[in-house]
Amino acid sequence: MHLTRRAFTAATAAALAATPALASPARKPIVIAHRGASGERPEHTLMGYRLAVDQGCDFIEPDLVLTMDGVLVVRHENEISGTTDIASRREFAVRRTAKFIDGEKVEGWFAEDFTLAELKTLRARERLPDLRPGSAKFDGREAVPTFQEVIDLATAESRRVGRTIGVYPEMKHPAFLASLGLPIEARLAAALKTNGLDARDAPVFVQCFEAAPLATFKTLSKARRVQLVGAGNPAMVSAEGLKAIAQYADGVGPDWSMVLPTLDGALGPPSALVADAHAVGLLVHPWTVRAENRFLPAKLRRGTSLAEHGDAEAVFLALYAAGVDGVFSDFPGLAVAARG
Repeated sequence: MHLTRRAFTAATAAALAATPALASPARKPIVIAHRGASGERPEHTLMGYRLAVDQGCDFIEPDLVLTMDGVLVVRHENEISGTTDIASRREFAVRRTAKFIDGEKVEGWFAEDFTLAELKTLRARERLPDLRPGSAKFDGREAVPTFQEVIDLATAESRRVGRTIGVYPEMKHPAFLASLGLPIEARLAAALKTNGLDARDAPVFVQCFEAAPLATFKTLSKARRVQLVGAGNPAMVSAEGLKAIAQYADGVGPDWSMVLPTLDGALGPPSALVADAHAVGLLVHPWTVRAENRFLPAKLRRGTSLAEHGDAEAVFLALYAAGVDGVFSDFPGLAVAARG
């Protein structure tokens, strides 16, 4: 289903006018379902995205890679052994290989070595089964979705729930894909245009860890852009670094610990990141708040197992108090509840 911008807007106009994603930083922060409700369903599955919508998220996040035949598909990485059943598929055993991606050697099976038809024979599985056994019970139920299928789901869900569900795609390893003759930026821009999402006020953000592809994307689409930043790159979110990002992006997506440093196993006072970003006109959407003890500071953990859930609410509340404009979470329902 491909909708024109007029049709998309007509279907969701009332909700679009009210969605916090299109508001100023002073408005209610958005909740971004990180790979869907990926704490409870295998990541990047349509069932996971639908659950996230039911839990109240504002945006669903698909990570984008490319097939051999140039189709945008949704996987956390282009190496797919952790999120599909490909390792058990004898017909694809000879496709196992090793590649150097962003300076690191990675072994396994890669999306760009398969056609879309071949990938569609695979089934999705939970990436962290030891931490998320409940999610792993849903292994094997769904295929790898295309980006178009995720856009169609967002459109259909917007109609079903009566509010706009945005899409927040991430371009994964664009420099590497370009080196293979598979540039992702133009394909993504074309997909957004086809679906009426090539506009500043469209319910979409395009994110990437690499700066150059975002700058390129700025020349191809009017959609808003967000620079992702890992915890190991603090200079990028210094006052000067944020000024540079503001030249080609509309927002910054830092590791949440860059907004809320941890001190002696507890949450410390907020850093200057949010204030500095807002000063140069950037939105701030930190990632990724997870509920399991493994991902929380020591003093927020509960019980004895790393798989048990700790006090993630404290992280959400502190981020909202720090003035962030949105938050990524594997548990969007918890993020919505804390926001409410």
